Amino acid sequence: MQLKHLQTLLTPQEGAAKVTCMAWAPNNSRLAVCTVDRVVLLYDEQGERRDKFSTKPVDSKYGKQSYVVNDMAFSPDSTKIAIGQSDNIIFVYRIGEDWGDKKAICHKFVQTSAVTCLLWPAEHVIVYGLTDGKVRLANTQTNKSSTLYRTESCVISLAPNVTGNGFLSGHANGTVARFFFDKVPGESQGELLKHPCPPYALAWGANSIMVGGCDKKVVAYDREGHILQTFDYSRDQSEKEFTVAATSPSGQSAVFGSYDRVRVFNWDPRRSVWAEGNPKEIRNMYTVTSLAWKKDGSRLCAGTLCGGVELLDCCLRRANYKNKFELTYVGLSQVIVRNLSTGTQVVLKSEYGYEIGDVKIMGKDRYFVAHTSDTLLLRDLQTSNSSEVPWPSSGGNEKFFFENETVCMIFNAGELSLVEYNNNDILGSVRTEFMNPHLISVRINERKQKGVQDNKKLAYLIDLKTIAIVDLAGGYNLGTISHDSKIDWLELNETGRKLLFRDKKLQLHLYDIESGHKATVLSFCPYVQWVPGSDVVVAQNRGNLCIWYNIDSPKSITMFPIKGDIVDLERVEGKTDVIVMEGVNTVSYTLDEGLIEFDTAVDDGDYDRARAFLETLEVSPESEAMWRKLSRLALNARQLHIAERCFAALGDVSTLRFLHQTNQIADKVSSEMDGDGTLFYQVQANMAMLDKDFELAEGHYTEQNAVDEAIEMYQELHMWDDCIAVAKAKGHPELETLRGNYYQWLTETGQDEKAGELKESQGDVQGAINLYMKAGLPAKAARLALSQPEVSNDTGSRIAAGLIRGEFHERAGDMFERIGNNQRALECYCKGGAFRKAVELARLAFPAKVVKLEEDWGDCLVQQKQMDAAINHFIEAGCSLKAIEAAITARQWKKALYILEQQEDAAVGKYYVKIAQYYASVQEYEVAEQLFVKGGQIKEAVEMFTTAGRWEEAHKLAVTCMTEEEVVAQYVSRAQELEGDGKFKEAERLFTTVNQPDLAITMYKKNRMFDDVIRMVAKHHPDLLSETHLLLAKEFEAESWFSEAEHHFIEGQDMKAAVNMYRVNDMWEEAYRVAKSHGGGGLQKQVAYLWARSLGGEAAVKLLNKFGLLENGIETALNNFSFDFAFDLARLACKEKIPEIHLKHGMYLEDEGKFPEAENEFIKGGKPKEAVSMYVHNKDWASAQRVAEGFDPESVSEILVGQAKCCFEQKDFQKAEGFLLRAQRPELVVNYYKEADMWSDAMRICKEYLPFKLSALQEEYERESSKKGVRGVDSLLEQAREWEQSGEHSRAVECYLKVKDDSNTELMVKCWLKVVGPRLAHLGNYKAAAELYLNMDLIKEAIDVFIEGEEWNKAKRIAKELKPRYEEYVDQKYKEHLKNHGKVDSLVHVDPMAALDLYAKQGQWEKCLSTASKQNFKILHKYVALYATDLIKEGDAPAALQLYLQHGVPPNPQNFNIYNRLFLDLINLPDTDRPESYRMWADLRNFLLQLSENVSKSAKANSPAHEDFSQMLLIAHYYAARAAARGVEQLVSVAAKLSTSLLRHTELIPADKAFYEAGLFCKAAGWETMSFIFLNHFMDLCDAIEEGTVDDLNYSDFRDTDIPVEVPVPTKLCINEAQREEIRNLLLSACMDHTKQLLPRDERNSYVASLVDANTGQRSLPCVLTGYPVLSNGINFASVGKTANKDDWDKFEMATKTTHSPECQDVIKFIGRWCGGLPSSH
Repeated sequence: MQLKHLQTLLTPQEGAAKVTCMAWAPNNSRLAVCTVDRVVLLYDEQGERRDKFSTKPVDSKYGKQSYVVNDMAFSPDSTKIAIGQSDNIIFVYRIGEDWGDKKAICHKFVQTSAVTCLLWPAEHVIVYGLTDGKVRLANTQTNKSSTLYRTESCVISLAPNVTGNGFLSGHANGTVARFFFDKVPGESQGELLKHPCPPYALAWGANSIMVGGCDKKVVAYDREGHILQTFDYSRDQSEKEFTVAATSPSGQSAVFGSYDRVRVFNWDPRRSVWAEGNPKEIRNMYTVTSLAWKKDGSRLCAGTLCGGVELLDCCLRRANYKNKFELTYVGLSQVIVRNLSTGTQVVLKSEYGYEIGDVKIMGKDRYFVAHTSDTLLLRDLQTSNSSEVPWPSSGGNEKFFFENETVCMIFNAGELSLVEYNNNDILGSVRTEFMNPHLISVRINERKQKGVQDNKKLAYLIDLKTIAIVDLAGGYNLGTISHDSKIDWLELNETGRKLLFRDKKLQLHLYDIESGHKATVLSFCPYVQWVPGSDVVVAQNRGNLCIWYNIDSPKSITMFPIKGDIVDLERVEGKTDVIVMEGVNTVSYTLDEGLIEFDTAVDDGDYDRARAFLETLEVSPESEAMWRKLSRLALNARQLHIAERCFAALGDVSTLRFLHQTNQIADKVSSEMDGDGTLFYQVQANMAMLDKDFELAEGHYTEQNAVDEAIEMYQELHMWDDCIAVAKAKGHPELETLRGNYYQWLTETGQDEKAGELKESQGDVQGAINLYMKAGLPAKAARLALSQPEVSNDTGSRIAAGLIRGEFHERAGDMFERIGNNQRALECYCKGGAFRKAVELARLAFPAKVVKLEEDWGDCLVQQKQMDAAINHFIEAGCSLKAIEAAITARQWKKALYILEQQEDAAVGKYYVKIAQYYASVQEYEVAEQLFVKGGQIKEAVEMFTTAGRWEEAHKLAVTCMTEEEVVAQYVSRAQELEGDGKFKEAERLFTTVNQPDLAITMYKKNRMFDDVIRMVAKHHPDLLSETHLLLAKEFEAESWFSEAEHHFIEGQDMKAAVNMYRVNDMWEEAYRVAKSHGGGGLQKQVAYLWARSLGGEAAVKLLNKFGLLENGIETALNNFSFDFAFDLARLACKEKIPEIHLKHGMYLEDEGKFPEAENEFIKGGKPKEAVSMYVHNKDWASAQRVAEGFDPESVSEILVGQAKCCFEQKDFQKAEGFLLRAQRPELVVNYYKEADMWSDAMRICKEYLPFKLSALQEEYERESSKKGVRGVDSLLEQAREWEQSGEHSRAVECYLKVKDDSNTELMVKCWLKVVGPRLAHLGNYKAAAELYLNMDLIKEAIDVFIEGEEWNKAKRIAKELKPRYEEYVDQKYKEHLKNHGKVDSLVHVDPMAALDLYAKQGQWEKCLSTASKQNFKILHKYVALYATDLIKEGDAPAALQLYLQHGVPPNPQNFNIYNRLFLDLINLPDTDRPESYRMWADLRNFLLQLSENVSKSAKANSPAHEDFSQMLLIAHYYAARAAARGVEQLVSVAAKLSTSLLRHTELIPADKAFYEAGLFCKAAGWETMSFIFLNHFMDLCDAIEEGTVDDLNYSDFRDTDIPVEVPVPTKLCINEAQREEIRNLLLSACMDHTKQLLPRDERNSYVASLVDANTGQRSLPCVLTGYPVLSNGINFASVGKTANKDDWDKFEMATKTTHSPECQDVIKFIGRWCGGLPSSH
């Protein structure tokens, strides 16, 4: 237990002002504090004082100073307060339920001595102690007091136990006594222990008793009063005596108050001892005089000697559940759960004192679930019902279902357990594997029924076809239903008497649990539901709404056509609507509430209410069924008047009349006898008659000796036999009369047969015969006559005539033979088919007719299908052919063959064939063959052998009687018949017998028996086997029989076709399997690549990683020029490959001639040299120069060399020289000039740039000159001019002096001038030298002299006046002069670009940028980029950022690397998580926003670079918002959320820094779990950085989140060793607190900060303020995709308004600009 000071409720005074007592109300709503002024102050839960009242003395005459309030206590209902005073009285004040209610004294108990302490443990019971040592009880119900027990010492303390059924009293002599209101087994009452000092501080915990006093010791005693532990503080000089103690509501913690300190002791259940916690010390609090612990355990109040009241927070630990609930563990067995949105809270407590583990909130945040070591706690937040059931530890694998509001269903390891809320026992458990709410139905007392107290039923699946129904209250099985199809839905009705279930065929079935009857009520049923509160069923059948108002009559169905699907059923305030979705519209169909109410009334047994409902209905099949149901129930309940009304409604007049008479009897008896008329015997007999139980009715009559009424009953029912039987049994005197009446009634009603039987029973034979004849029953008359010894001729003839009329010919023959008329007898025997009697009579009376009678007898037997019997009669009659046919028909084959062989007639041949067919059927082929031959049917014999598969015999027999063509034709024809009969093997044998295998192949192919096709082809055409396989494979492929097609492709050695088949049909797994099994590594890799390409994105990466072919996939994509796909793969999983992909893409674009695109790719790939080489190769020197200057300065010289080479080839020597000199390659200039035989230029360059090689070059030149021989004047002049132009004046003079041409005086003078002029210039006499040259018209030489003397104006004037073409030459020389001498200020006005380069070279950036800004935007940003690059290299990234903010951010691709480097340098800066860093982050954010906007308007819009900058902008915004939020105390949670969101971008942000900052910010926000996980991962990263590998990093905590796993590992740590050690200690401390490593989850069951749903993969939009996913309750901005969580936005906005933070205001302003404006509400 940890105590934390929350606030001071009452400020302490300067002197002593003791707070004498305090008390918390049991409902936690009020705190009462009694001050030294005897005023009771009332505070609410938040510590705000809401009310007060003054106490009164026992008598006002003593004044208010005459007493002290020693103790007080709240009543259990929190509406009263008992005040114990020193003036020998207890007042009970009624304070009411609301603040401000009037305070009044409702009870007072006057005592004989002062009240020292008191308790109010139960309703009407107040326990208090007195100074005289008595412990008494005051009853507020009777207003009387009684003494519980008395001691000899003053009572100084009272302490209740946790359950409230007992208390301890502490006395001044150290005695501690114990008392129980109810006896507790094993616990004694009375004096328990003797403490060494007065026990002022007394506490009774859940497991032991703790006592403290003035000896500075706290002693724990067990239940028997033996010392368990001692905490001795006597040696602690700062400790004082213990004055007061209190226990937590759970009894597992105790606090003791002393001086400036409250000590905490916690019970350790594992060691069964008290453990001391950290004491709470408050300076200048002074002595604690009273303690009060809030009943929910969350708050502790301490009153002090100086009148102060301190409110302390008590908890073991706190946890945040999904940012919706706060869990406060105030004890091991008690947790307070507070709803963060509503502020409501509930207490979850283990009644057994077990330690509560993690608490889960489930079922749409309605149900709390918590585990202890031995129990499971459940609580319904809405109803406040809770349960704690025994539950052994199961590893936390349970699944909870809360669909039923009365019971929780728990599924674990194949067992379903049911827990009823507010019941601490498990309702029931069953074994099932099907835990779907639609497959389980529980009904718990949902509708009251007559005679049923506890109705709890469960229906569930044993397997998919078997339903079990269980009575949970009785614990037995009600029935098992076996079905023939799988069941997908079931539900009991509310009374648990009927079960509806539906199978996979969408057939709806009804099962009556009482009768066990099952019936199918509907087909094609996609929706079905019981109407709540009734037994009415609503279902859908295709386009019909089906309603059963009376489910007992499933055929009585009401149907309405609907155009959509039923989506819901609503019953509210007596109205039931079926909701149907018809297209985009929702339509409601209202049910007949009267019909629904009828069933409810019937189920409730209120038949009169049911009748009243039916009275309001019109006649219909449904109402008729209800009347019939009510009539049956009313009869069973003996409510005969209601039954009478029902039969009247049904139109059953006879039953109505009978019931009316019965009701008259019952009513009469009731009125006369004042009893239940339905118990009268006549009424009971009538009801038995109505049930057709006449024996029961007879019993009712005979029991009352009402024989006549029983006889009368039978007479009315014309049951004369039973009537006479009753009369005979009772000896009734009218027996004979009854018999006579019976005979008379029979004759009157025409019942002659019955009368005849009566006469026969009386022995009157003739009379009976006459009556039988009269009744048309001659057979009965003949039977009776023939039984007599003699019959008269008249009687016999009359009877025989009647028998003939009735076609009883045999009986007529017997009668004629009896009276001696043989001729008529013979005729009758023949006519009646009695030939046996006819033959016997003929043998005696007519011998000549015997043969004819035998034949007739045989014919008759044939007609009767008695062939066996007919054979002998035909033989007796000599009819052989008839005998043969009869024998054949009777299947007497041997007898038929025997008779046949005795015949000589040729017409009997057909009988041979019939017999042969029989022997063929029994496979006696040899006999059959002989008989077919005898019958002349050889072809049938051949057919027989063919059918039997005896081809050799058939063929042998066939060739003897047919040609070969006929044999082939017959065999083919027969084979085709066999084919038609499906006998393909037999047909094949026939085809092959006549050498026609192609026909067999065709047959098999036609009948799709392709295995046989292959077999036949392999056997007869092996050369065509492969081709056949491929043809079949293509057929199978066309028909989508892919597995068969695959088989044949493989057999046909065409694996690629099989792979292509699967690929075309998007069956990649199969394609890969085939490639792997049959195609080798190359094909396998190719298929994997194509498969991955079809998937794209992350799926492609996962697939290739699965096969270990990711790099191969990228290479394949590059080889196939699928660069987009290669980029996708690399960006997701192999970022190190991205530069290579850019390089190869650039090479491809170069080959395609797309040079700008190729340049971009080369630069992105980090290969600008390739772009340079490309442009050089294509002689695009400007582009090459641009790329080199921007990305690869080292290549500039190569470009210049290439340009120079091109210029030399084009004879443009001046440009070539300039390029090579800019490339600082003067040796190449010299070489090119030497090759061009331009030695003077070579000398000039060598002298200026390579002076150490000049002498060697001169010697070489001399050698070359000597090789060419003696030179002429022209040659010397030319060489001299070259020396002169190259500045080699001494050599030029030597050449000029060598010129000797006496014929050309002018030439000689010019040569001498060339010698004199340089000498004059060398002496500094430039003017004389120039005049000399001008006189000789040597204009250029004069200009050069002035240039050498730096007389630029004169040189310019001469050029302008005499040779204007030299003006540019003078300007160029002037520029070179200014550059060489560093005169930039002058150079600016002549050559700005050269001046800018010189400024940059000299580091004069301000002048450079100022000058460049006067040129154009492009030039300016060229030098801005150069300056920014310098700053970044010098480590001054913030200055570079300010540079771009000042001059703008152009979207030039060549600047993108600078922007990237600038961003990375800034986010790597240390100590940038403070509020002071806001301006830097805001500047970076604004810079990136400007860049993104500019890029979006350029050609690079929507490019990967654009996406990267957008991501950088988001990161910079998060950093800026976090810095702003950190500076405002109310926004600490917003700052923590932003740090958590930044983890999503650790591919750019240093991972160690991100996790370190996220951990610290989460800790600051109180998110201990997240802080622990992030800091723990930070420490893992530190270890990985030191080890240089990330192979051992554990990312299991971040599974199913969007925090990237593959991130760059920083090269150095972001913190020092001391900070790292601090984090390590922090983690160790968290481990000791048992912090679990589990990231919090939200309603998606996904990590709260993850944008991606771990279950569906759906991506949510991030909040623009915090980066958290916006799931619901969002605010949308004008820009698409920009949204914010409303709660976070409102919190940020409110904090901005209240604190006036300029940083927060700037954040809101930025979001408005970024998101296209603020939401409409702002």
